Amino acid sequence: MKKIFCIKGMHCNSCAMMIENELEDRGIKSKIDFANEKAEVEFDEKKISEKEIKKIIEKLGYNIK
Repeated sequence: MKKIFCIKGMHCNSCAMMIENELEDRGIKSKIDFANEKAEVEFDEKKISEKEIKKIIEKLGYNIK
């Protein structure tokens, strides 16, 4: 499944890379665009839920919708 999220609180490319790396470590593909505050995430719904992905990003200190 592909989903686009809005992420608030990213200030630079390092913020985006940190989120990408954390998601990648959990087997989730993502493209994070800090300038437009968007995240395109591709994941297997059988392995992880949208809610769990949001929790991962929020634990890094960002707001996600």
